[in-house]
Amino acid sequence: MSKTESVQLGSLEVGSGQFLVIAGPCSIESYEQFSQTAQSVTEAGAAMIRGGMYKLRTQPNSFQGLGNEAFEIVKRVKAEQKISFISEITDPRQISDFQEVVDVFQVGSRNMHNYALLKELGTIDKPVVLKRGFSGRIDEWLHAADYIREGGNKNVVLCERGIRTFETATRNTFDLNAIAYIKKHSDIPIIADPSHATGDSDLVPSMALAAAAAGADGLIIEVHPDPTKALSDGFQALNLHQFRELMSQIKQLLPLLGRKLTTKEA
Repeated sequence: MSKTESVQLGSLEVGSGQFLVIAGPCSIESYEQFSQTAQSVTEAGAAMIRGGMYKLRTQPNSFQGLGNEAFEIVKRVKAEQKISFISEITDPRQISDFQEVVDVFQVGSRNMHNYALLKELGTIDKPVVLKRGFSGRIDEWLHAADYIREGGNKNVVLCERGIRTFETATRNTFDLNAIAYIKKHSDIPIIADPSHATGDSDLVPSMALAAAAAGADGLIIEVHPDPTKALSDGFQALNLHQFRELMSQIKQLLPLLGRKLTTKEA
């Protein structure tokens, strides 16, 4: 079995026994929504906040994110709450702007094969979470990570977020096999996204715990104060109470797995 290397995501550590939980809304919708979510999830035990500023959506008329307005919201919340922030980058031209507010760059499923973006991210000094393409094989995913690492940026973390199969009962098929395989054959830390993997908030807690048991080094989970009013992907988001309950279960499980929860920096 390969020994997973520890990777620094900003001031936070993932891998080598450290378990990192990232949580937050699919999209940043307002200061109030983002601030409330950030405070609640970090109090529950999340060490990093997530939030979409620019969104790649299947339908062009769907909400695409606040864009530049979201930057100002993030700056304010980060200053007030002293939190680390991860967001999805969709274009190499966004890198310089993202550097101002983003502690960790996320490459979404649709961009796993965007080699121009991967190469550019290999030249920066910020860590990258690389999501698996929804039709990507594991070997292709690892090669995509190599594009970043060979550029000089070794701080890469993989994220299993489900793949497309013939099954239609869930949004995607959560490939727990991939987590166990990566832990055996690669030294790159891997986290899991049960929100996109299932597309169903009722299934997220069970799959989050299953991912931890399978060896995942962390989780990234969508959380919203009121998922029924979310502008994107509300059906797969936990509300604040549900997330607190899940974190309570995770805190009980991790010692049994020999893992330690990464905590938010002071």
